[in-house]
Amino acid sequence: MTPSENGAIIGDDGLARPPWASTDPLMREYYDHEWGMPVRDEQGLYERISLEGFQAGLSWATILRKREAFRTAFLDFHPDSVAAFSEADVERLMLDPGIVRNRLKIRAAITNAKATIALRSEGGLVDFVWSFQPDSTPEPLTFADLATQSPESVALSKALRKKGFAFVGPTTMYALMEAIGIIDTHFVDSHRRGSSGVWT
Repeated sequence: MTPSENGAIIGDDGLARPPWASTDPLMREYYDHEWGMPVRDEQGLYERISLEGFQAGLSWATILRKREAFRTAFLDFHPDSVAAFSEADVERLMLDPGIVRNRLKIRAAITNAKATIALRSEGGLVDFVWSFQPDSTPEPLTFADLATQSPESVALSKALRKKGFAFVGPTTMYALMEAIGIIDTHFVDSHRRGSSGVWT
């Protein structure tokens, strides 16, 4: 692997990826096939919001390695199922070594399931989140061009909080927007640039 001029790493397949997706095979697979691709179903989006919340203060690699355990613990992130979790479920999850055992984050996932259900009467979580798609997407050439939040992520964070969501800060929501294709922050010369079909 060799570094490119913009700070990306050129892999043995000749393709350039950001450093975070260059060494760990799991992260590389995630970057090549999932990160930045549109998520437009309620269950999938609720899962992403939950996992981004659990990631706060940790590496995404940690969350990705625990993803299947999270899906088992949170019943595939089916909002109606998680919304019915009780304090006994919180205690059960606090004893689950497969997930991130943080009481506030576990409770936030339950709270966010209930908020997701409540949003159905207003058009649903998917339309709500995607309504914050900006008119244009960033066009980063190097790592110096990458942001950690935007006016849209700040606005989305505030709007979700008003709807009862937790662990949805502006930086976390910017990461969500990148991950689900609302913005495309692949380098302009990346082989993944434009792969979402959202931005041409």
